[in-house]
Amino acid sequence: MSFMLHHPTSVDDAVRLARALGATSRFLAGGTDLVVQINKKREAPEHLIDVTRLDGLAGIRDEGDGFAVGALTTHKAIERCAALQGPLAALPEAARVIGGHQIRNRGTVGGNIVNASPAADVVVALLALDTEVVLAGPDGTRSLRLEDFLLGPGATVRRADELLTAVGFAKLPASSATSFIKAGRRRAMEISVVCVAACLTLDPRDGTCRDARIALGAVDAVAKRARAAEAMLNGQRPSPEIFAAAGKLAAQACHPISDVRASARYRIRLVETLTARALARCAGRIGEAR
Repeated sequence: MSFMLHHPTSVDDAVRLARALGATSRFLAGGTDLVVQINKKREAPEHLIDVTRLDGLAGIRDEGDGFAVGALTTHKAIERCAALQGPLAALPEAARVIGGHQIRNRGTVGGNIVNASPAADVVVALLALDTEVVLAGPDGTRSLRLEDFLLGPGATVRRADELLTAVGFAKLPASSATSFIKAGRRRAMEISVVCVAACLTLDPRDGTCRDARIALGAVDAVAKRARAAEAMLNGQRPSPEIFAAAGKLAAQACHPISDVRASARYRIRLVETLTARALARCAGRIGEAR
C-alpha cells in the first residue's frame, strides 16, 4: 500500500494536520508497532504524521518534585537514566525487558502507552508511579491520570487529533522503593505472561506501610491497579504473611484469558506469587537504603 508522509515542524502543526486529515492519518514515532501493523495489513493509513523531529518531545527532566518524560523518550534512554535508579528502579527494570536492543533503541514511551496493550511493561511500571499523561489537541493541552487514559486493548481516551506529548510522576518520599517483575516463557524479547509493578512507602518512625501501589499487566482487558490489595497493606507491618495476603487480593481482582502463552488459572497463580515477591523486594530495598 502507499501513504503520504508528513513532517510537521511543531506540536501545533502536527495537531492541525491530524485534525484536517481525520481518521485517515496516524502519528508515527518509533514505529515498532505501527509499521508492523501496516506490513500485516491490519492498519492502512493514508497519511503518516512523523513527529520524531519535533523539539521538546524527548528526554527525561527533573522538575524538582517530580519527573517529566517526553513521549519520544526511548526505552533505552529510560533504562540508562541514572536519575531513575534507586527508589524509581521499577521503571528502568520494565524498560530493560522490552524486546531486544534494537526495539529499545527505537521504541518510545508514548507509543507504548498509546498502543494500550494490557501486557505493556512500561505502562505497568508507570501505573505504579501514579503517572499522569499530557495530551496536546486543537483546544490546548489536558492532563489526566494514566489509569483513566486506558480503556481496553488498543483503546484510550485520546482523540484522533490529540498527540500524547509527555508523562509525569512525583518523586517518592523517604523510605520508599519500587520493583518490577515480569514472567514470560523466556527472559527477554517476549510478551509478558504476567507482569507486576509495586511501589511501597514505609513510615520511618514505626516501619508500617504508609502507601502501597500495585499494578498488574496481562491479566485483564487493560493494565490495572490492585486497589483492594493496596488498601489492605496500609497501616500494616511488612511481613511475608502480609505480602502473601496482598497477593491473594490482587489475584482476586484479575480476569485473565487463556491463550497460547498461559492459562487463565496459571496467570492468577502468577499474580499471587509475583505480587508478594515484588512487595518483598520493595521492603528489602528500603531496608538496604537505610
